[in-house]
Amino acid sequence: MMLLHKPFLQLKQMGIYLSTPKTEKFSEDGENSRLRYGLSSMQGWRSTMEDAHAAIPDLDASTSFFGVYDGHGGKVVAKFCAKYLHQQVLRHEAYLAGDIGTSVEKAFFRMDEMMRGQRGWRELAVLGDKMDKFTGMLEGLIWSPRSGDKKDQVDDWSFEEGPHSDFSGPTSGSTACVAIIRYNQLVIANAGDSRCVISRNGQAYNLSRDHKPDLEVERERILKAGGFIHAGRVNGSLNLARAIGDMEFKQNKFLPADKQIVTANPDINIVELCGEDEFVVLACDGIWDCMSNQQLVDFIREELKSENKLSVVCERVLHRCLAPSTARGEGCDNMTIIIVQFKKSAQLGTSIDEQSSASEDAPVESKPADSGS
Repeated sequence: MMLLHKPFLQLKQMGIYLSTPKTEKFSEDGENSRLRYGLSSMQGWRSTMEDAHAAIPDLDASTSFFGVYDGHGGKVVAKFCAKYLHQQVLRHEAYLAGDIGTSVEKAFFRMDEMMRGQRGWRELAVLGDKMDKFTGMLEGLIWSPRSGDKKDQVDDWSFEEGPHSDFSGPTSGSTACVAIIRYNQLVIANAGDSRCVISRNGQAYNLSRDHKPDLEVERERILKAGGFIHAGRVNGSLNLARAIGDMEFKQNKFLPADKQIVTANPDINIVELCGEDEFVVLACDGIWDCMSNQQLVDFIREELKSENKLSVVCERVLHRCLAPSTARGEGCDNMTIIIVQFKKSAQLGTSIDEQSSASEDAPVESKPADSGS
């Protein structure tokens, strides 16, 4: 990511890029009766890998979960989200009542809550320790949870006494963009600038919105919370207006979580799938910096004419985006992509609300009341 707090801006000038890129890729394929997916992740030119992901085709008997998490200022928040966010979606009472949108919204906020205090400090420290024991590629991919991980224990996230009981949470952060599929319903939740795009009959439709500080609704919240925007960055530091973590921007005790300078509050977009929907792509901004929504959809569709394995197609996207040098910056980021392809026989062909996707960059309907979208 190009998301760096002030201490890290100096590192950029000193050289946070490797002399040669790490092109080893972590790839995976999977499927069930409703869909199949492929994913790939690559460190690239960056000196560390700060992306994480979750691909859980069977979150429950009728639901699939996919997410990409793009860390900045450190890796642990992205890894924390990849390990815990889908678990929190499952465990919220709204999910049990069939309200996926509310349950995933609450799960985003829950990440910030869980990372505070002694228990949060300890969990983040464990993630950091585990990552330090691995080299380069595995370092960024230690949390790639499978479907079995969701049943590991009861959600007992109780307060712990200890020297870090007053820990306010990590100063590093992460974007989060997740897609939850149940029958013909697709729920997208996004905070940050990772992105979800759907291919409908070859046309790309953006199902998320990049949360940049210069957007009017973001700027208004930032200024009201006591922050400022300089050079396109929140408080001159962070080039995202929404993210999980980044607790230094969430310290106003008189404001709720969704009104802080930076908020984890996700946009929620709920779409009914139809027979023309081919696949969904989730990817961090390392991909979108290099290809537009339509360019990526066109590239994937062309590759699928001769390649059936989705992870191989994902790897080809990474190869296509990787820059030959670090001279320009584009194509030098960590890169993660997930392709989820719908099995036509599993779709019921219900109609979709065309208004929610009238163009490639159409605004999406958002659940949070303050999002203004």
